[in-house]
Amino acid sequence: MYDKNNIFAKILRKEIPCDKVYEDEFSLFFYDISPQAKIHILGIPKFTCSTFSDFIKNAENKNIISFFKSVQFVINKLNIEKDGYRIITNSGEDGGQEVPHFHVHILAGEKIGRLR
Repeated sequence: MYDKNNIFAKILRKEIPCDKVYEDEFSLFFYDISPQAKIHILGIPKFTCSTFSDFIKNAENKNIISFFKSVQFVINKLNIEKDGYRIITNSGEDGGQEVPHFHVHILAGEKIGRLR
């Protein structure tokens, strides 16, 4: 179930500020306040969805396509494609999801270690 008071919902409603990297009608990308790498961007759809599966099942195709094209746009904007990056999404408690709004993490700017 979607929690309309999660931090990303509040950011989308502009109740909490963010350091914006990119925004369009379908998505918002901003710097993580607790970065896990030199570059750590969060990307969230402007669609009420709690997990990746929820997003894929319930978003219109134009929302899904636009969101993932925006991920590539941010990668290009930050000029991180050549040196590399990691895209992560966590889903559910066992997957390590902390905010119940589907989101991706884009990590870059340094060598990212292997996952344990």
